Amino acid sequence: MIRTIRVAALQFAMAKGDLYENIAQASALIEQAADVGAEIILPPELFSDHYFCKTQEETHFATAHRWAEHPAVVDMQKIAKARAVVIPVSIFEKDGPEYFNSVVMIDADGRALGVYRKSHIPDGPGYQEKFYFRPGNTGFKVWDTQKGKIGVGICWDQWFPEAARAMALMGADLLLYPTAIGAEPQDESLDTAARWRRAMQGHAVSNVIPVIAANRVGDEDGQVFYGTSFIADHKGDIIADLDRTETGIVRASFDLDAIDQDRAAWGFFRDRRTDLYDVLT
Repeated sequence: MIRTIRVAALQFAMAKGDLYENIAQASALIEQAADVGAEIILPPELFSDHYFCKTQEETHFATAHRWAEHPAVVDMQKIAKARAVVIPVSIFEKDGPEYFNSVVMIDADGRALGVYRKSHIPDGPGYQEKFYFRPGNTGFKVWDTQKGKIGVGICWDQWFPEAARAMALMGADLLLYPTAIGAEPQDESLDTAARWRRAMQGHAVSNVIPVIAANRVGDEDGQVFYGTSFIADHKGDIIADLDRTETGIVRASFDLDAIDQDRAAWGFFRDRRTDLYDVLT
């Protein structure tokens, strides 16, 4: 029996300071994706609000929740169960005195399988995340969901080939990256959209694995997010994408057995030389 997996990513602009409006937007797009057969549906990073890490403001800490109690998680659990879909939910997490940029994996029966905490935390103009988030302490994770084995990195994680390789070695069928990325305030001429894509296309090639990336769009108080959400196949080719401004879904389906066969044939995992990789650590 052919193992086929159908995936989708969402792209939209977030309403400022309106948690429930943003949950409603995500929910409507998830329903659309489910209507056309998607089984795994990826919203963007921190979709509950405008991207607040542009500046350092203490008031934003009040918007964090314990992961099992976050309103976005609670609502997405209901949708996941009703539509039998898997939803990785990106949240601002509070755990005691600590704060994390996290994804909660919701399985197709509505169960929360646990949390992944963003491993690589950026710090630069317009993306001052180290003020808000501790480096993740969960390690990389691959979730054995009812629809397939899913590895999830969060935004800055997507630039690191080690993270993609780790999740592939852990048995991921797909790599998913919820994202919030756009303009670089320190340099108006710098447009990272193409290299953002190329980095993840490289992960697809080197691990013979599909990659799905969901970004936001819109002008958030002068910082413009460039969308261009996409799905790359296991050869690194972009087979579906959205532009820099549109709201919508991007979707694709994959034959996992055919991909497994291709991965074995290429020999990337067979020919690894872990005895030479001590320099990496």
